[in-house]
Formats: sequence, structure tokens, C-alpha cells
Amino acid sequence: MSQPPAGVERRAYPRESLAAHPPNDAPAYASTRLRAPRKPLVILPHTLTELTGPVYGHESVAPGENDLTTRHDGAPLGERIVVTGRVLDEDGRPVPHTLIEIWQANSAGRYVHANDRHDAPLDPNFTGAGRVVTDASGAYTFTTIKPGAYPWRNHHNAWRPAHIHFSLFGPSFLTRLVTQMYFPGDPLLALDPIYQAIPDAAARVRLVSDFEIETTKPEWALGYRFDIVLRGRAATPMEDPHDD
Repeated sequence: MSQPPAGVERRAYPRESLAAHPPNDAPAYASTRLRAPRKPLVILPHTLTELTGPVYGHESVAPGENDLTTRHDGAPLGERIVVTGRVLDEDGRPVPHTLIEIWQANSAGRYVHANDRHDAPLDPNFTGAGRVVTDASGAYTFTTIKPGAYPWRNHHNAWRPAHIHFSLFGPSFLTRLVTQMYFPGDPLLALDPIYQAIPDAAARVRLVSDFEIETTKPEWALGYRFDIVLRGRAATPMEDPHDD
């Protein structure tokens, strides 16, 4: 094994456990039975195109796309919230210039999507999608509406906890990560097969945002903090596990 250059410290890479990520086949999450791989994955070599591009809209993000409450003629219905945090690497260093996209249900628990048949009203002033690029300190902020819980047909009387989907893009196709953010104190978390599919209880907690009075705007919006750690033992659980 080669030695590191003079003055460079060698450190063991702090890998996360696969128990911090949901398995492809989680029996309580019924639809995974149909879409989980049934055969060993085939490893394909990475090409230059996959490693270097394309860039997914980093430069086209316009000011205000991170405020989901001002994208229409009127104000959306529901409780306004501010969600802020930082994107960090395994050593706690900021990851700047990360494209973050979010999508969510409205305050009644309804998505703007043709396949959403939930008997809840759509809000003409809320589309439920936004994006932003992290700054030099890895920080981001979204202003939005707290999403409502909604029923799903996974099992009898199944309800999904309030949550916001996060998609993070680095510089290429292979650097996309997807996760979900939940809210503290939600009683549905203990009953949710998606949340509970993560084997590591400590990792599950990392998907729950923290209420933050410093982010809360007086007489206007409650504030929540959700830091996202990309790798390492404190990694935020993602929908696709990292390689072991």
C-alpha cells in the first residue's frame, strides 16, 4: 500500500452501515415486493458522460424558486413554514453548489399529480415544488406550507406522516440522492412502513427535522432545521443504499 504524501494525514473512511438505509424489499411496504430486484445487480463501468454531466439546472435556478408561497397570484392555504439547513460531507464540511429540489403535498394532503386520487381539495395557489442551490457554506432555505398527512392503500387505515421529499444533485447524473424530511412529534411515524423500513433507529431520527425558534419568523412562519449529511456514519438515510 502506498504511503500518503508528506504532511497528509491518513484516516479511515467512516462508512455508514447499510442499516441506516431502507432495504430494496421491505415486506411491510407492500409495493417494494413488486419493484425490488430479484437477481444480483449487474455492475456497468462508468463512462465519462456519466461522471461529468449533464448538470441539472444549477445555473438556471431563478431567485424566488425556493419560496413556494409566492409562485401564484394568491397566498396558499395552510401553515407557513421555513425549512433551512446545510448539506455536509462525512467530516462535517459544507458541500456548496448542490442543487436541491423539493416536492410535497399541500396542506390538505393532496399532490398536484394526475395519479393522486385522494379526496382532498387542490389549492390553486400551491404547486408544491421548489428548488435552490446551496451557498458557499452548504446552506439552503425553503419557504413553504406544512404538508398534510394523506391516506395510502398499503394496508388498512394507512396514513403517511407529513413529509417533504428532497432531491439533491451534484455535478452529474450519478450524484443524485433522494430522501424525505419529517416533522417532530408526528404520531404517524411509529405506524409508517416507509419510515420504519430503516433498520437503524438512530438513523431514522436523522430524517426528522428540528423545530428552531431562531428560524421562526414572528407572526408569520414556524421554522425547522434539516441538515443533510451525504456520507459516513452520520449519513442521512437515502432511498437507495450506498455500496457497502
